[in-house]
Amino acid sequence: MIVVTGATGNVGRPLTRALAGAGEQVTAVSRRAAAVPDGVRHVPVDLTEPQGLAAVLEGAKALFLLLSGDLHAPEARPADVIDLAVASGVRRVVLLSSQGVATRPLGPSRIALRAVEDALKESGLDWAVLRPGGFASNALAWAESVRTHGTVAAPFGDVGVPVVDPADIAGVAAACLLDDRHTGGVYELTGPEVITPRRQAETIAAVLGAPVRFHELTREEAKAAMIRFVPPELAEDTLDIIAAPNATELRISPDIRRVLGRDPRPFGAWVARHIGAFR
Repeated sequence: MIVVTGATGNVGRPLTRALAGAGEQVTAVSRRAAAVPDGVRHVPVDLTEPQGLAAVLEGAKALFLLLSGDLHAPEARPADVIDLAVASGVRRVVLLSSQGVATRPLGPSRIALRAVEDALKESGLDWAVLRPGGFASNALAWAESVRTHGTVAAPFGDVGVPVVDPADIAGVAAACLLDDRHTGGVYELTGPEVITPRRQAETIAAVLGAPVRFHELTREEAKAAMIRFVPPELAEDTLDIIAAPNATELRISPDIRRVLGRDPRPFGAWVARHIGAFR
């Protein structure tokens, strides 16, 4: 049995489908109850309290670990999940980390993720670490404004990164969970091209077949919008990264091709699959 945390998110949902489609017994974990594919068991667990996973991990051979917002919870001890996996007899853990662990190691979220990576590497388990850059699915934040006003609003309109399709991350995760050849791998996952917010807006317009106007936000406007969902220091940290990506963050990684045997999907392919969100 394979346990997938974050199973209803942009990576976890296609990963759960892929594993179930491969004939694996899957337990989907998320904070709240949610629909899952036929044959998949769902268990609600809040990872800010890792002990909730104990019963879920009984009999599991592998765990896909996505922590995201749980890193920032008060008194969070995300590395405790690794200890729990060891105690439960799990043999393999695939961790969804972040490219920034290597490129921006001093940010608060990356320090926390590095601690989890280190705990995993020292655990004695089989492991793989996935380090994606920017997600194509972040464009869903624009869906309502595209539907209602035909507008995409973002800061730094002409500064881009190679955003990755979460379905490609899921594909790599599935390979790492199922194939011993990926044990001990650290995979940097990016899209196939550097694409700016302005160009993303143009791509959405092209797929929609309707005009979409790009409105460039100031840094202050962008921060004001972000702090409704994340702590101010995390908003500042994120804005620092997207304002001035470094050479590594602009690099097109070969790792998706190396694992999946094909090029990563372009941003337009992601938009086409999610076009209903923008209509």
